Amino acid sequence: MKLKLFLVFLVASTYLSVAQIDESQTGAWYMYFYNHKFNNSQFGIQGDLQYRDWQGLGDREQLLLRSGLTYSPKDVGIMFTFGYANISTGPYGDSDDIVSENRIYQEALIPQKIGNRVYLTHRFRYEQRFVENQDFRTRYRYNLFLNLPFNKSSLEPKAVYMALYNELFINGQTDIGDNREVELFDRNRTYLGLGYVLNPKIRFQFGWMNQKTVNWGKGQLQISMHHNF
Repeated sequence: MKLKLFLVFLVASTYLSVAQIDESQTGAWYMYFYNHKFNNSQFGIQGDLQYRDWQGLGDREQLLLRSGLTYSPKDVGIMFTFGYANISTGPYGDSDDIVSENRIYQEALIPQKIGNRVYLTHRFRYEQRFVENQDFRTRYRYNLFLNLPFNKSSLEPKAVYMALYNELFINGQTDIGDNREVELFDRNRTYLGLGYVLNPKIRFQFGWMNQKTVNWGKGQLQISMHHNF
């Protein structure tokens, strides 16, 4: 009887913690992406800094710092990355609890141009995740990006463009330790936005992204700066 009561309490507690998320409240992500190729080299660096908030500002969802070493083989049209990320994640609401994660990742980025105006990019990413109070985890990600300039024939300075992407996340295993399990499907993100090319090195984007997990779905405003230097 005591075991049954404990299980009921555990399930109810889990449900309440998920139900606290207000899915109708739009959050916000503020992002800076950078990319640099070393002179006369096939190597470079790339990464991003992201602050994610459950409600816009004042309720931190996540702080993400990521950077990696890139390698672009000659005449292949692909860029490989080996990198590291540090992530701190906070729950929805007033709690100050933080879950820390260290992550190693490998990535392949394949740009593709269709006709004169359609820019596609395929991103394949494999992550090894060291999440606080969980067993070692892995995750597979695939993202398809599409950029389409309106007033120019290419993504050149002063171009205004439409930006779309969809990213699928699949967990590498379901057992995360202490008799806890997750689904193989982790989440999906769908984004629609507008971009502006300021100059050959800097462009900006503003858009809306819907993120769906097994337990909840939520809209997010995204503001990003993309910097090649």
